[in-house]
Amino acid sequence: MAAAPADVPAKDVPSPGPGWQLAWADEFDGSAIDPAKWTLADDCWGGGNEERQCYTTAAANAGISAGELHITARAQRHRGPALPAEQRSSTDRQGKVTRGFTSARLSTSGKAAWRYGLIEVRARLPEGQGLWPAIWMLPEQDRYGKWAASGEIDIMEAVNLGEPCAAGSAGCVTGRERGVLGTLHFGGVNPANRQRGATTAMPAPFDDFHVYSIEWQPKAIIWRIDGEVYAQQQPGDWSTSGSASPTAPFDQPFHLVINLAVGGHLPEQRNRGGVISQGFPKVMAVDWVRVWQCTGKAPTGSDCPAIRN
Repeated sequence: MAAAPADVPAKDVPSPGPGWQLAWADEFDGSAIDPAKWTLADDCWGGGNEERQCYTTAAANAGISAGELHITARAQRHRGPALPAEQRSSTDRQGKVTRGFTSARLSTSGKAAWRYGLIEVRARLPEGQGLWPAIWMLPEQDRYGKWAASGEIDIMEAVNLGEPCAAGSAGCVTGRERGVLGTLHFGGVNPANRQRGATTAMPAPFDDFHVYSIEWQPKAIIWRIDGEVYAQQQPGDWSTSGSASPTAPFDQPFHLVINLAVGGHLPEQRNRGGVISQGFPKVMAVDWVRVWQCTGKAPTGSDCPAIRN
């Protein structure tokens, strides 16, 4: 699908550099989440990772406060659909399940998707064992096959922030977990999927907002935090069983997903292990989301101007 027309943000937005134009944005300046931009998940599936939350559409789990999107994870029992909407059918007998946590997942699927560009999200991440905030992208259509043959772009993932960690491990700062991951998933259909990524330490202050971004072009995908590059991948680093093209599967429109998971394989197998339920509720705050594309270059993404740090 084509990218959604650009919104005019409620406040001045500096360009990342000459030749870049705003394709889409949400500054979260309204009183409620904009349903024309975002869909809220309503399921207890667990993402295929054995996560422990139910995603709900309740204002207690996702809402706008003081110009910020707040995704709130709560330690509370909730009963909801066992499968996400796209996996349910009229003959589905999975029914409903009960989980011990609630949270929220927002997606632009079916509403806005982009092929190449600069995607920026300014967010403040919660701390705690078992927490898994993420900003990521999925293909609007499975052009090359089911996950992960059609790809996944993880702009930012973090698990167990603030928890004790082993000195010398990636993302460990003065004995506390500060790791931020940027990853591509690709290859074949699960379980023939592959992944490649990098981990860096979140810059201080750790309890403040930072800008997580990717610059996505046919020739490279570049990860930044606060404008500083920490990882890059290019054709040859990825592939798909669905095409021989060196740019596939990352040559098709992807939509954006923002969520806060509780538990799952990745966080529960690291740091102190499992999920520690004290200290809830936990909040992931998002100040704004901005998607930029090259002036006159949006169809190909080639030779985009340099971005200011």
